[in-house]
Amino acid sequence: MHVVLIEPDRLQAKVVATALERHGHTASHAASAQAAVQAADEQTPDVVILELQLPQHNGVEFLYEFRSYSEWLTIPVVLYTYLPPRELARAATLYKQLGVAKTLHKPETSLAMLCNAVAQAQVVTVP
Repeated sequence: MHVVLIEPDRLQAKVVATALERHGHTASHAASAQAAVQAADEQTPDVVILELQLPQHNGVEFLYEFRSYSEWLTIPVVLYTYLPPRELARAATLYKQLGVAKTLHKPETSLAMLCNAVAQAQVVTVP
């Protein structure tokens, strides 16, 4: 399974990419929303892992742009973010509308849990 990992912290991205590779996935790292769109254009991902707190454009802006491409409408997105669960819960309906398959809070999520979420991510239907 090919994953586009959108993570501004390069060290965090390296750790996650290594874990994904150990679980049999390939990963392309993007540090920004713009780089993520380019990475997805170069090789269509099976799953996207997204940190919502990004430089320049935030994760929600990325989701709107990503979902504007018909060929990416069904690709599941896993939010893997430092935003507190309380903040994530407030926008749960929006995330569902934008095709977010799973929401994970980094401090509470092990790499094994993240890899499991990627493996279980299923094609989504975006209204």
